[in-house]
Amino acid sequence: MNFKALFEPKTMAVVGISLTNDSHPGNVIYYKNYLRYPVKTYGVNPRGGVHKEERIFAHIGDIPEKIDLAVIAVRAELVPLVMEECIKALVGGAVVVSGGFAETGNRELQDRLVAIAREADFPFIGPNCLGIFSQHVDTFFLPSERLVRPDPGKVAIVSQSGGILVDQMVKFSGQGIGLSCAVGIGNKALIDEIDLLDYFASDEKTGVIAFYIEGFKKNEGREFVRAASSCPKPVIVMKSGKTAGGTRAAASHTASIAGDYQVTASVLSQFGIAEAKNEFELVSFCESLSCYPTSIGNSIGIVTGSGGHGVVAVDACVAAGFNVPKLPDGIQEMIRSRLSASIQPIASLGNPIDLTGSSKDDDFVFVANELSEMREIDCVLMLLLPYLPEVTSDVGARLSQVYRKKGKPLIAYVPHVEKYRMLIEGFQLNQVPVAHSIEGAVLMAEAMRRRRPC
Repeated sequence: MNFKALFEPKTMAVVGISLTNDSHPGNVIYYKNYLRYPVKTYGVNPRGGVHKEERIFAHIGDIPEKIDLAVIAVRAELVPLVMEECIKALVGGAVVVSGGFAETGNRELQDRLVAIAREADFPFIGPNCLGIFSQHVDTFFLPSERLVRPDPGKVAIVSQSGGILVDQMVKFSGQGIGLSCAVGIGNKALIDEIDLLDYFASDEKTGVIAFYIEGFKKNEGREFVRAASSCPKPVIVMKSGKTAGGTRAAASHTASIAGDYQVTASVLSQFGIAEAKNEFELVSFCESLSCYPTSIGNSIGIVTGSGGHGVVAVDACVAAGFNVPKLPDGIQEMIRSRLSASIQPIASLGNPIDLTGSSKDDDFVFVANELSEMREIDCVLMLLLPYLPEVTSDVGARLSQVYRKKGKPLIAYVPHVEKYRMLIEGFQLNQVPVAHSIEGAVLMAEAMRRRRPC
């Protein structure tokens, strides 16, 4: 199946818009795309006519040009007929937002939909889903003013849950993580995670592929792991249904078989696929691996302007199973001799390296250079407190150049306050991840370690 019409449509029809209710999901999708997206958008309602001065077509086949994408928002029992009309009109593919299929026990109707599509080689996402959000199109039935849109970027996220997907988009926006595409697959009756993994693996705009998965069909999990382990791009999985209650909820939500979570987690780890155990980890992992699609060892170097922050970071690293090795005395003395004269007597250089509140940009840059050249250090955590009097808003951009020259992953911690935006952007514009908590910075290192090849 060719998915280009789904993800890069030039024309779209929304089937099922209401002539009387503008809050109907079909109307929301239609007007959002008609007014705000480059895709040329048409409305379809069996009665036809005119709505808000725009012609509404009675059938998708009546539209005077070929349609790439149909969004189907009619009652469940009408969806098969609409899909047959789409196929007859040579539509490229569909998103079925309608619910009332296997998730409510109506598996026969869902199987009929799949049979129609397979016979015609007609791709569709859903049913019971939000569908696709990208720079080309937005099939989410959420008003524009309520949807938080991350900036364009490298992460594609695929989710069985529309609510989880929208939540992640809010978090991505707040964290400054760019999105290439977001796909809510709902019941995934035809197109599933494996199909989308294959599509995004070859998508030039995508660098990281993240999944929220409630469950798999029989033998589907094994196939997914094999495909993910051979994917050239980082793959992140957040799996729900960890408990008996969660398993029951997954079955009623998207008719998924959640399976044994411990087995799933073990297999993901065995095959070097990064498992995010919660939403907090998922966000941190996506940012980290979108900057560094690599794996690292176990040793962390920590640089800070506050001794307390250094202690907290060591505790977090050790709790996560990282090693924070003490620097040899000779290395410590060499570093001390090159620091600003005012901090030479008071800096603590064992690791964590506490440059104290009197440190300057040059001190952080010098130490980052030295740690980046040490084979004993796999990743450098920079704990930056922008309120230190001698630290400037240029320090993020300057430290980013260390990574660009040395190639060793560097992760920054900066408090998330608008006042510090320029410092944070100095990192982000140079593809260095920024965490807004020390625990988040450690999770970013953990993402690279969990991606360790099998």
